[in-house]
Amino acid sequence: MTNRRIGVLIGGGTPERVTSLQSGEAVLRVLQAEGYSAQPIYVDREVDLALRQAGIEVAFIALHGRGADGPIQGLLESLAIPYTGSSLAAAALTADRLKTKELLRLHNLPTPAYYCHQRSMGSAGDQHGAFGFPCLVRPRSGPGAMQVDRLEELELAIEHALQWDDEALIERHTEGQLIKVALLDGELLGIAEWRAEKLAAPRIGEERLRGIATQAVRAHYLLGCSGLSLVDLVLSPHGNESLVSIEPFPELRPDSLIARVAARAGIDFGDLIGQILDAARLHSGRRLQERREADVPWPGSDRRAAATESH
Repeated sequence: MTNRRIGVLIGGGTPERVTSLQSGEAVLRVLQAEGYSAQPIYVDREVDLALRQAGIEVAFIALHGRGADGPIQGLLESLAIPYTGSSLAAAALTADRLKTKELLRLHNLPTPAYYCHQRSMGSAGDQHGAFGFPCLVRPRSGPGAMQVDRLEELELAIEHALQWDDEALIERHTEGQLIKVALLDGELLGIAEWRAEKLAAPRIGEERLRGIATQAVRAHYLLGCSGLSLVDLVLSPHGNESLVSIEPFPELRPDSLIARVAARAGIDFGDLIGQILDAARLHSGRRLQERREADVPWPGSDRRAAATESH
């Protein structure tokens, strides 16, 4: 890989632009220090031209939020440039919080109760009904979350969420321990508890930890994620677990949460970046190659061959 030209995709016209710039600069420093031929590719409206002119052979995606929710992966697939992280489909699915939660519930993975507020379906109070408080209000797809404790706050929170999307997702707020599970290609990197704004060793037993890891891995594969992902779960005082988010493109800095979770497992930041880079690939091309290697026959008549013989 050190002989290949690597482009680190950073920036993007999203609220997460500053975070992406910080991640991209940290990734670039590591790659260049390790002898890789790496250069930044700033993502804007002319990113397709930048990719063609740079002539890169591998793309390291250091984008976040809406910058990494599918379109950039589709562009890289069309240009046949292998890239790090999840595919177009997985990135788009995890960015859609409603579809993510529907899929989790369909496959019996626990997630907090929710509903989707739509502009045309009545007032905030009418749609909320007896759902109760406290709750979290977020855009269906977009940044930010607001905790709401009273009906008077609900309308303001929903209006704020609707600035980013046409629908707002209202989710029951779950009290308990917030557990962070870091995965790389479905393999466990580490588990930590977010306590008092700091990472700490989880205050739960080994058997429970194994169950949490299993749920996180199931969610990772269910949503089609690959490469790096960060799964958040909440453990209630009653012992119940809830999956609250799956982030396929977390922040990548030496002091970022994912880096600290990996460090607790003995993986330093440089090794983590190297492992992410080694997993870069083309997802659509991989499926085609797997079909060719398996020599899977076409399951019907070959109309093109028949047409040629007839002609």
